[in-house]
Parts: sequence; C-alpha cells; structure tokens
Amino acid sequence: MNIYTFRDEEQFVQTGANLISSLLHTNPRATLGLATGSTPVGLYAKLIEMNRQGLVSFAQTTTYNLDEYVGLPENHPESYRTFMNEKFFNHVDIQMDRTHVPNGNAADPEAECLNYDKMLEEFGPVDLQLLGLGHNGHIGFNEPGESLSGGTHVVELQEKTRNANARFFPTLDDVPTHAITMGVATIMKARQILLLVRGEDKAEIVHRALTGPITTECPASLLQCHPNVVVLLDQGAGRLLV
Repeated sequence: MNIYTFRDEEQFVQTGANLISSLLHTNPRATLGLATGSTPVGLYAKLIEMNRQGLVSFAQTTTYNLDEYVGLPENHPESYRTFMNEKFFNHVDIQMDRTHVPNGNAADPEAECLNYDKMLEEFGPVDLQLLGLGHNGHIGFNEPGESLSGGTHVVELQEKTRNANARFFPTLDDVPTHAITMGVATIMKARQILLLVRGEDKAEIVHRALTGPITTECPASLLQCHPNVVVLLDQGAGRLLV
C-alpha cells in the first residue's frame, strides 16, 4: 500500500488524475471503476481539463460505477447517474453506452445486481477502481457488519451514512434507505485501487482502515489485503498517521 499525504489540493487532484491518465496512455481500452461523492469531484474536474487539453482520452474507456440509490429514477437530481453525467461524462469524449451505473429503479433490484455482476465478470476485471471512504469505514455502500457480501447486492444504509448524505436532499426523510452496491469481493478484484480521502473528520477512520485490524466492522480495512493500493490523503485526513 502506497500512502501519500498532500498539503495542497491541486497536488492532491493532479496526482490522482495523472495516475488515471497514465493508465489510459498505456491501455486506452482500460476499464475504470468510478465513485461519487464530494471527494472525487476535484479529480473529475482535473480529468475534464486534461481531456480538453488533449492530454487524455476516454474514447475507448469503459466505466462501472460502484453504487446507486434504490428507488430514485435515473434522471433524479440526486441519483448517481445524474451525478456522473453532470460532473464527468457530459464533459469528456466518453461513449455513453460504455458507462455503467446500477439501475436503482429496476423493477427487480436483485436481478439488477446479478446482471451487474455478470457484466463485470464478462468485461472485467476493473483495471483501476476509484474509492472514497465513509465515516464508518464503508467503501461503496458496503456497511460495517458481522459479515460482508462479496458480489453486487442491495444494502440497507446505516443511519450514519444517511445522515452524512442528508446535505444533498431537502430533508433526512428524502434520503433513500437502500442502495445497490458492488460487493467487497468485486472491488478487491480490481487490478489497482485508488483511495481518495479528504477532511480532518476522516482522520480517525483513515487510521483504523489503514493501520488497524482487518475486520468487516471496518470494510475499508480489507484493502490492506490488496496487492496494489494507492492512497491519496489531504493533510487533515492523514493527521493521525505516523
């Protein structure tokens, strides 16, 4: 595991963008696993800038997003499909039919999970999986628990997770209670993982995830078992690491 801490936001996002750009220069047909949330927004903005400058192309790239809320229409302003379109896909030269986000509004969510795993098995593995880190240690929407699901599955969101996401909705009651998420086993199949974490409020969970015991009670701690993980932290998130 390679861990880097940055004082400067520009260096933080540029380092992540350079890692993705280098992969696509080597393999233009690479498969990217993408994430939503506030942390990767700066990275996506940097990649858009580099794409416009001709420094990187997504024309042959395929993407699979980690997760999606259950019960939100695809065009809902807070759906993760809308997020990805507005923050990234609409602004680069990617082919929309090669971008994949779980259908959280599927009539049969369990069938949607099986279909998503089938696509990942057929066209994967993911070459680089982008991850954020939840305050409770979740990756994707894999919440802490006595056990974790390996494949894509429907998960009930914990109160802490819903509270953290409530800032994006009119009220807490509007935050979906369930989501579809890639499982930990699927995430761990990625050839490389890029974990981005920002904010002093994440320092404690960063310390637990990267240096603590490997346990399903902190799903991100399982990343310690992966052979190729790059962790980018801002100074606040990394303040408890020696």
